This record gives sequence, structure tokens and C-alpha cells, in this order.
Amino acid sequence: MSKMLKAKNPVRASLKRSTKSAALAPKKRATPKKATKQNPIKQKPSAHVPKPAAKLPKRDPRNAKRSGVQKPSKSKPKPKKSATELAISPARITELLRRLDATYPSVKCALLHKSAWELLVATILSAQCTDERVNKVTPNLFAKYPTVKHFAALNPEELESDIRSTGFFRNKSKSVVGAAKKLIEDFNGEVPADMDQLLSLPGVARKTANVVLGSWFGIAEGLVVDTHVYRISRRLELTTSDTPQKIEQDLMQIIPRDKWIDFAHQLIWHGRKLCVARNPKCMDCPLENICHAADKTWSTVDGHS
Repeated sequence: MSKMLKAKNPVRASLKRSTKSAALAPKKRATPKKATKQNPIKQKPSAHVPKPAAKLPKRDPRNAKRSGVQKPSKSKPKPKKSATELAISPARITELLRRLDATYPSVKCALLHKSAWELLVATILSAQCTDERVNKVTPNLFAKYPTVKHFAALNPEELESDIRSTGFFRNKSKSVVGAAKKLIEDFNGEVPADMDQLLSLPGVARKTANVVLGSWFGIAEGLVVDTHVYRISRRLELTTSDTPQKIEQDLMQIIPRDKWIDFAHQLIWHGRKLCVARNPKCMDCPLENICHAADKTWSTVDGHS
């Protein structure tokens, strides 16, 4: 009966065969349709990819200067000043001098004298000796030998007993008598007002010459560096040098010339009264809050080692 049905329905059988062969056949790729005016093809929206910005041509700095356009300069942070730079800054030096002027106005040389020659002798005797001791010796000395000629007529040994208490009396006797003879021979018995000429005298170094020029003649040729100026200028960090010659040069660079004479006298008086070598009286010092010395006995500011 089934065989008869199959034979009777040939169309269905051919239809089955064609669908089976179509399923097994490879699929062809769909060819894209061409767009026409009547039938435009709609495309799916795609993600927008921005084009890379075009590189601008490099500017010639010469053209920039001509046109007035300048490149923005990068501001570099200013380096911090060291403790040494701050110590010798103009602002601190000005304040230091102001306080010294207020504390020690119109200071003069502590050595007693009535002439340039007496000051020269007193300064020679003050080496490694206090001014107080020298002032006890010189009144009797100048009463006994009143002029340069009297000293020039002596032998050094004759003077030793008169100046023994000042120390190093043998060398000092030779210096004083030798200086007197040199003045008589070369300078008509007068103390010269010239640095080089003063340095040509026996026993006269730069400190003695500066004392005579500054205190008697009012000439600021240099700056006196005695034991007080040596100690205090280092305490105040005005110099790190360790010889009188170098300290003088350092101070001459930072102290105004018209202050050289007074500044040295002020430091000398300050060293005697307050800023003594041992146990300085920092609590009474007018410079205390601008002084960072490591050996202070009392302080309101940090010390510098």
C-alpha cells in the first residue's frame, strides 16, 4: 500500500530531494547591493575615531623675538642662603652697626696719649698686654722721656726696667728705641701719616699702624684686629678666618669704610665689658638675638656649631 502511495506522488519525492541537496550545498556570500538614487543603502552607525592633530611647525626663536612673543620662562626656586651668607648679609650688618652705635657712641682709643708718638709707643707696649697695664706705665715713662729725641738717645737696655711690667720688655725696648732712631733719621722726628712709612719702623706691624692712623690722624686705611676684634668677629660669624691679616680683609669687605675706625673700637669695648673670653654676659648683650655663637651662656636663638 505504501509503495503505491510513493509511486502515486512523484512531486513530493522530487521536492524532498531538492531541499536535501540545497541544505548540503555550500552557502554563497551575499554580494553587497549597489546603492542607487532610488534605493540608497542605509549603513549602520560606526564609532567616531578622531583624527590625530596635525603637528605645528617649530617656531624660530629669532622670529619670536621680532614679533615680541617670548617663551614662558620656568621660574626656578631660589636656593636657601647658608648661615654664613645670612651672617654677613647687608641687613644684619646694618642692624649690628646700629646696635653698636647705640651702645658705644663716640668711642675712642683706650690707650692714654697726647701725641702720635705717645700713641705709637703705647700701642707697641700693648702687644700681649692689657691696655689698663700699659696706661699705668706710660705716664711715668713719658714724664721721664718726654720727646722722640730722648728715646732715640737711649740704649734698649736702659728702657727695660721702665716697661718690664708690660711683658716681653726686651723686644719692646728694642722696638721703641729703634722706632725713635728711625723717625729722627728718616722722618725729621715726626710720625708719618702713611701706612707704608709706618710699617718701615721697627716693631710696627699692621695693627699698630692702623691704630695710629685711625685714632690720631683719622685715616681709615685698614681695620684694627686685636685680641677682642679677633674673638668677637668670629663669634658673630663675620669671618671664619683664623689670622689677623685675613680677618682684617674679611671685615673690610662687609663693613663700610667710614665705620672701620669706630667699629674696631666698639668691638674692643664690647669685648672688655660684655663679650669676654670666658663666660660672656649674653643676658646683658644688645646683640644677643642676632648672635648664634655656640659658646653663649644664655640664648633666645638657636646656636650654630
